[in-house]
Amino acid sequence: MRIALVGAGNIADRYAAAIVGAGELQFAGATDLDGARAEALVAEFGGRAYPDLAAVLVDDAVDTVVNLTVPRAHAEVTAAALEAGKHVHSEKPLALRHDDAARLVELAGGRGLRLSSAPATLLGEAQQTLWKHLREGAVGRVRAVYAEANWDRIERWHADPRSLYEVGPAVDVGVYPITILTAMFGPVRRVNAYATTLEPERTLLDGTAFVPGAPDFVVALLEHEHGVVSRLTATFYVGPCKQRGLEVHGDEGSLYMPTWAEADSRLELQQRGGDYATIPPVREPFPGIDWARALVDLARAIEEGRPHRAGAEHAAHVVDVLEAVATASADGGAVRVSSSFPIPEPMDWAR
Repeated sequence: MRIALVGAGNIADRYAAAIVGAGELQFAGATDLDGARAEALVAEFGGRAYPDLAAVLVDDAVDTVVNLTVPRAHAEVTAAALEAGKHVHSEKPLALRHDDAARLVELAGGRGLRLSSAPATLLGEAQQTLWKHLREGAVGRVRAVYAEANWDRIERWHADPRSLYEVGPAVDVGVYPITILTAMFGPVRRVNAYATTLEPERTLLDGTAFVPGAPDFVVALLEHEHGVVSRLTATFYVGPCKQRGLEVHGDEGSLYMPTWAEADSRLELQQRGGDYATIPPVREPFPGIDWARALVDLARAIEEGRPHRAGAEHAAHVVDVLEAVATASADGGAVRVSSSFPIPEPMDWAR
């Protein structure tokens, strides 16, 4: 599968390196509104520096586009790529509005194309191990989950995170645990939320002052279809801190994963009333985040004629949940969520 990146910003080098290192994938090149960034990326990883998106879309040698643009551009760029007959893997979120995400799902399906979306950390060894233990009843019936996405002041390391402050921490980092939890416990059906701005005056690394366009502190209560209740905290203020993971609490015990992002996260199991003890992963884990894993799964799914695991319907539901979080926090009441999605299959090595 020949892949071109649209957007050569903060995470493009990680995608490019992962694509180059994956046997099933080929790196065709990249484009960016800042042409120098695309030139620098291909100078390191090979491929072609495309002058613009249109040049990528008319290149018959490219069959898949990875959309790494800023969140507000995701829906437009993905739609253009699908219209041009390209498969697409989009960085999160799939869109900023559920209506737009649902239209992308319909567009891809109507054209017989694959639409995949980050985050795909669910496919990591730690996450798959956690899920396997849950399916096998290690903690009994699960009733409550705590999810933490405390991401600190991202302007401390990101050259220009203003596009991320436009959408806020729930959309940028809360999306990771929401995606994992909806895969494991099913669609969200009702949302309550609170949001505020703790630190309204921010400064970029170059000294430029800016004001966040969205609240920088969000707490959401998510009621899943089958009765599990998840509490999510997402911030661009708190951190670094010890809370960046998942706690899953059931009738017979609890599972703890200190980070939901890395495939090699530690996992701990506690039987009710006992001590937490580390449990092994189902196989040797990838060190950190495998940025190519969803792309490799997409390539294999196309070849094998099966659904890919980072599915667009799932991503669209997550957008629906994020929109409900924003509405609930603004209006002060519970918001119903009606969208659904097919639950992805566990990885073959974690069944």
